[in-house]
Amino acid sequence: MANQVFRRLAFLIIGVLVVSFFYLGKNTFRVDSILPARLREGTLTPSSQANGFRPDASTTPVSVQEPIVFSLIMWSKDSALEGALLIKSIVMHNSRPTDIHVICDDEAEDVLRSRLQLVTRPRYPVRVWYIKPTWQAMYDRVEREGSLKTDHSAGLPGLMKLFIHELLPRSVTKSIFVDTDAFFITDPSLLWEVFDTLQPQTAIVMASHPNQHAPEWHDASKICSCVILLDVKKLRDARLMASSVYTQIDPNDRVEALGTTAFKAMYGLPGGDGKGRYDNVRLGDQGYWWAIVDYHQNLFEPLSYDFEVTSCIMDMYFTGLGDDTRTEEDEESHHTNTRGTPQEGKVVLPKLLHFNCLHNTTVYMEWTGWKDPDNYLNYRWGAAMKFHNGYKWIWLNQGDRGHPAYTIEQHTRSNATFLDEDLLKSWRHAHQKHQH
Repeated sequence: MANQVFRRLAFLIIGVLVVSFFYLGKNTFRVDSILPARLREGTLTPSSQANGFRPDASTTPVSVQEPIVFSLIMWSKDSALEGALLIKSIVMHNSRPTDIHVICDDEAEDVLRSRLQLVTRPRYPVRVWYIKPTWQAMYDRVEREGSLKTDHSAGLPGLMKLFIHELLPRSVTKSIFVDTDAFFITDPSLLWEVFDTLQPQTAIVMASHPNQHAPEWHDASKICSCVILLDVKKLRDARLMASSVYTQIDPNDRVEALGTTAFKAMYGLPGGDGKGRYDNVRLGDQGYWWAIVDYHQNLFEPLSYDFEVTSCIMDMYFTGLGDDTRTEEDEESHHTNTRGTPQEGKVVLPKLLHFNCLHNTTVYMEWTGWKDPDNYLNYRWGAAMKFHNGYKWIWLNQGDRGHPAYTIEQHTRSNATFLDEDLLKSWRHAHQKHQH
């Protein structure tokens, strides 16, 4: 009797499967076909977490997308006021989780925290780390490198752009750097996706301007280091910057850093005799990046001007708001400063605006030109700046009011150390352990 019941049940199940297969289609008969659409699309998972990063026992949806990683530098209240607008634009336009590492001082952290605390339910998870090396630590790292010097207004903190890969957590493999005087007007994930298009050996991506010629700067204006895609793992593995620590660990270490080789090729020996520092490098960190990408061309790829629409020298390539029915062909015909560049023949479709070289102001949003109706930069892009600057932080609270899926996490890493210091510490620990 029991066997008859079992056989009938088995035939019934098989019948249901066959009917489902033919009537619903073989591609729909999968476990994921019974899941909500948001889960099938891969953007959410049934497991939960209140902030989008730590699973718990609830049923709150969690993003499973890889976060976009930014590394920013803000060393003063003014730079943080600019950088806050950049971060606002990232949260406003981004369509996936975001990790933001900010190399900063106390003033900058205070400015950013005061604004980010207003956002309690963003659309996607956001994590922010305030990485805070001391001034002495930054100075000491430059000393251990041995040749760097700058006369740029960004000063010592500006040189930290050359050491981002050393300050970021080792778990971070790639990151986007953006200067504080810029903001996104489209989804930042479009910039992140550029990583997927790169050659296997590429480690550095930034705008290239081969049509520029400035002998007084050693032609450093042929690139712009204001927006950089960095494969920080490759730069760590290849040893981008020198340090006296490496010979402390191994007296026989003869590996020359990528930077050292490039600097000597472009600028000669530091101080002229190898015993001083480079006093002939202009444009701050950009002068050093220029030497690196010019010498190690296999590590470099140019970035589309879409992501570096700059007011400095390039005059925004003569793009601007208005005339909204213009064709791509017509738009491209009006461009300036693109001939003889990787962008020649390609229309610039602005995704990130960079308002640098606005003189007589420390915070670009306060530039007097924004109040001048006859100023052509204001005429073309002033409305975009005013919209993003005036957009209220609380308007970023676009998650569920009753049960927000995500929050903004904020963490502080005080007394942050550099990679070479960490390696020395690990070596000493292992050496002491071996002796005992």
